[in-house]
Amino acid sequence: MLKVAVVGIGVMGYNHARIYNELQKDGNVELVGLSDMNKDRLNEVSEEFGVKAFSNYRDLLEEDLDAVSIVVPTFLHKEVALPFIKKGISVLIEKPIADTIENANEIIAEAEKNNVILSVGHVERFNPAVLKLKEHVEKGNLGDIVTMTAKRVGPMTTRIADAGVILDLAVHDIDVMAFLANSKVKHVHALAKNVKHPNNNAEDYALIISSFENSIDGIIEVNRLTPHKTRTLNIVGTKGIAYLDYMNQDLTLYDEEWVKTAKINKEEPLKKEIAHFVDCVQNNKQPLVTGLDGLNALETAIYALKSSNGN
Repeated sequence: MLKVAVVGIGVMGYNHARIYNELQKDGNVELVGLSDMNKDRLNEVSEEFGVKAFSNYRDLLEEDLDAVSIVVPTFLHKEVALPFIKKGISVLIEKPIADTIENANEIIAEAEKNNVILSVGHVERFNPAVLKLKEHVEKGNLGDIVTMTAKRVGPMTTRIADAGVILDLAVHDIDVMAFLANSKVKHVHALAKNVKHPNNNAEDYALIISSFENSIDGIIEVNRLTPHKTRTLNIVGTKGIAYLDYMNQDLTLYDEEWVKTAKINKEEPLKKEIAHFVDCVQNNKQPLVTGLDGLNALETAIYALKSSNGN
């Protein structure tokens, strides 16, 4: 049985704990501990799931763990992840993989050195609509992809205070576009600004234009200014166009003759992601989102930030 833990039980970390708890019913996973600096929150969630509470995450290293989810602020990713990796514990680390390219490289190098599974939580890769779109792209149903356009906008949230919209939101679509294009970004240009975010150093609007090595172009608009959430992705190909709605998990394809609505088995992407991670650890399989994938997304996001600052 795979012994797992979660470090960081804010909104996202709570969902990791909830899903591991649900997976226990299958008998393949045991959630053995949770850790958070907020002791009241920690005790509340640990009591809900009937597991041990650890105010110091390093105490989890003595629990004979097989795997851990790291769901702490991005600037803490390397500091928290490395002790587990060095002890041979596989890690699912929330996106972005790290706060700097150097820290991401160190995480990846240590995972390779210690022969552990490292997966990065780019959860939209596990959205059933994205996976269905990937199937159609690979079958050539859209022809050659020309452009991809994503919109990820919504209202201001105080929950994310340590990152602007490029590292927090756009990185989702940066990764999905690379996944669908099966290519790395070659050039990136971005415009960004702070309109009303209380942290003056955090942009709450950005427009990113990228060009991939295989000549596909991508446009991403993100903000925390729009009163309602929108999460969409459109792809234009030489044979047709696809419209994807991330939240509703809907996919519609148009060609010269037909309008087709894809049949999609709608599931919770995070549950699919965590179940996949568990399977990779149990069977020593390469995850769908590797450390290198996380690094590539982070590099593009950082280059977009530099571009938006005139660098």
